[in-house]
Amino acid sequence: MSFLQIMFESLESLNANKMRSGLTILGIVIGVAAVIAMLAIGQGAQDTITGSISGIGTNLLFVFRGNDQADVRNPRPLTMQDAEALADPFAAPSVAAVAPILQAGNIEISGGGETSRATVNGVTPEYGSVRNYDVTEGTFITQEHYLGRASVVLLGPELAENLFGRSAGLVGETVRIEGQPFRVAGILKSLGGGAFGSQDNVAIIPLSTARTRIINRGSDRVDVIFVQAVSAELVPQAAEEIAQILRTRHRTQVGADDFTVLTQSDFLETASTITGVFTTFLGGIAAISLLVGGIGIMNIMLVSVAERTREIGLRKALGARKRDILIQFLTESSLLSLIGGLVGIVLGWLIAFVVGQVATASGTPFSPSVSLSAVLLATLFSAAVGLFFGIYPANRAAGLQPVEALRYE
Repeated sequence: MSFLQIMFESLESLNANKMRSGLTILGIVIGVAAVIAMLAIGQGAQDTITGSISGIGTNLLFVFRGNDQADVRNPRPLTMQDAEALADPFAAPSVAAVAPILQAGNIEISGGGETSRATVNGVTPEYGSVRNYDVTEGTFITQEHYLGRASVVLLGPELAENLFGRSAGLVGETVRIEGQPFRVAGILKSLGGGAFGSQDNVAIIPLSTARTRIINRGSDRVDVIFVQAVSAELVPQAAEEIAQILRTRHRTQVGADDFTVLTQSDFLETASTITGVFTTFLGGIAAISLLVGGIGIMNIMLVSVAERTREIGLRKALGARKRDILIQFLTESSLLSLIGGLVGIVLGWLIAFVVGQVATASGTPFSPSVSLSAVLLATLFSAAVGLFFGIYPANRAAGLQPVEALRYE
């Protein structure tokens, strides 16, 4: 039999039992759609997270107190003096700017008749350029604000919306942080999510003001020191210079650092690993439904073999070879899975698109990404499922003896 004859007869056989074939295909459609949608959502999450981290700046380094890799019992805190030492161009020529911060989360902020909770950062004027922060209106923290311990605040757009219902025309308004009044000096440009949570639900005040009025960490302690390297290529060299300076100041040995220096590549690698595992997990769960659809194909093909036993016997009596019967039933099972796979790809893309639109409408920009590799994987996997679960019924049909098959009732 030619390939066209086999295809024609397979389609004719499937068409003879439209309802049964349709329900079998539906199982594959659901499985493939689930795989495509889950992989797209996982890839979209990875792109969003890594994009947000990259948006902070590829030449940014983070210095934290403590070190999980070393057994340090009493790590020394990071101080303003440490930050000033890192900003020394002679000791650290690869460092362009340094921005220490004091940070406190879940602080109560009220304004416009509303109350909300947000992260409050006490910063220096260099923080804006180091973190790529910009304002949509007003001005960033200035040296005058810092030296004068001014009661001024910059609001993230999300926090501004929560308090005033808008994120424009707010310069000069008054908000209260932990009950203390602050004048709004500007509104930050939206940055979305980041390595430290939402970067839009924040309030930024001068570090000097934060230390004396909001965040009590001692006279010169800071929580994190952000360091901007001269260029992305000099990040490793800047990290080494930072480590050497802090080892000297903290009097620690190599391998016993009481601080941690992380780069953007470290965060990107960690985020990619986490989201990669998440995507694989989602795809694996979705693939289970595809296997269930394959079992459905096997079940239907076994029923088909039982119903067409006399037909198989008659074909064999007229000269059909075992190979012809085997190929025909394998073709039928493969067609079921292939049709289901193609429809499932379209449905999976549609589900991913709807999820992206719903996320965007809810204020969380998120774009699921249907990659070519995911489409090829789902298509090949669905075809393999059809072949795998069709082998046993096809082999059973091909192994029937003509005499026994003709006598079957």
